[in-house]
This record gives sequence, structure tokens and C-alpha cells, in this order.
Amino acid sequence: MKIVVVVPTFNEVENIEAIVGELLALGLDGLSVLIVDDESPDGTGKLADTLAARHPSCVNVLHRHERHGLGLAYKDGFRQALAEGADAIVQMDADFSHSPRYIPHFLEALAGADVVIGSRYVKGGTLDEQWGWWRRFLSWWANAVYTRLLLGLHVRDGTAGYKMWSRSALEGIDFGTIESNGYIFQVEMAYVCERLGYRIVELPIHFEDRRIGRSKMSMRVKAEAAMRTLEIRWRHHRLRPRDRLTPIAPAA
Repeated sequence: MKIVVVVPTFNEVENIEAIVGELLALGLDGLSVLIVDDESPDGTGKLADTLAARHPSCVNVLHRHERHGLGLAYKDGFRQALAEGADAIVQMDADFSHSPRYIPHFLEALAGADVVIGSRYVKGGTLDEQWGWWRRFLSWWANAVYTRLLLGLHVRDGTAGYKMWSRSALEGIDFGTIESNGYIFQVEMAYVCERLGYRIVELPIHFEDRRIGRSKMSMRVKAEAAMRTLEIRWRHHRLRPRDRLTPIAPAA
């Protein structure tokens, strides 16, 4: 099985070598890492190229020079992973908030699912002990109240950014209709998956706060995500399983 781990980066020069090292240390046959860098001014892209030269068979880099943002980075990364013939695609952050150690468990769960979500809000899921009460409250409210009320989401962690996708699930989604580009991208993808009737499994994870560097989740980003949730409902509420795109068999 070919597994491609898509890791979007912007100013992650202090984390990228370590996270790639831990991913490769999993020892999973067929696993490769695709770093999608948005012209990081701190040299992340250059370091990513060095890692690709060091591990030419299992590390690749996609440099994006025009349209930046998390959602677009993931869509471009997904497209490249599918073009490379990936059977399973992982999306995860570069800052160690998503531990690579869960990937083998995700892979086992994917045998009976279309999408596996690393969840903070199912039984066994935990948050970093350093999170303050206000941050915990906002995260809980966004997932347990706001998105569930407005969108009717069934998943417990609708804002989760740690997922494993089957090839057929990603091929069945029309990326041209996915318009979110910030962190609300995670909510839009979760909603579309549910509307299309995909089998979703949530596995508990420990969500660690980033080890190095500053968080990019500002209050402005959170406010924008809250305001755009209704747009997601309006855009996709008519989707049904019959609206899945027909998967295309990978080239031999």
C-alpha cells in the first residue's frame, strides 16, 4: 500500500526535519512524505529540499508560489498524492500537535472506513495540559455546540486537522467546490464527507501543543472560521451520496 503524508508548512524550519524523521522512523512500507511549502521566509522550503535530496525515494516537496493558505495547500497536496498513486493519504501539522505514532492505528481503522479522524473529543482523546480554560472552552464550543448546531455534524471533532483518507474518498470530492482556505477548511471537508455519506471513524489522540514556534491560530482566524460556517451549509447542504465523483483507477 502506498501512503502519502501531506504536511503543509509555513515557517516550520525548527520542526520539519524532526517530524519527517519521526514519520520515516515508523518503518511503514510504502510511506512517503509530501511537504507543501508556501514560500516560508524562514527557510523551511530550502530545508525541505535538503531532506528530499537525503531521502529521494520517500520525501518530496511541493513549492507553492502564487496562491497561499492552508486549504489550498492541502488541495494541491491531495492532488499530487493522488497523481503519485497513493492508496491512503494522511493530512497532519508539522508542529507535533499530531503525533506520527497514531498513523499505524489509522491505517488499521481505514480498512473499515473511508476517512479516519484523529479526535480530541471521543472517549480517550485528550488535550495538552498547558491549554488554558478559555482555549479549551472555545475549542469545545466550536466542536460540541457551534458546528453541530449549524451544520448538524455527527463527528465529535469537526475542526480536526489530523486525518487519513482513502483514495476513493478524496477522488469522490469535487475540490472545485471546496472554497475555504483557512482553518475552516477542516470543517468544510468534514461536512462534505458526511453529506456524501462516507464512513467516518474517529480515533482518540492526545493533542499536544506545538513544541517550537508560534501558533498561527489567532483570534482573527477563529472569528473568520465562525463567520464562514453558515456559508459552508449554504454551499453543500444539497449534497447526497449520489453526488460523489467517480474514482479514477491509478496508473499502473
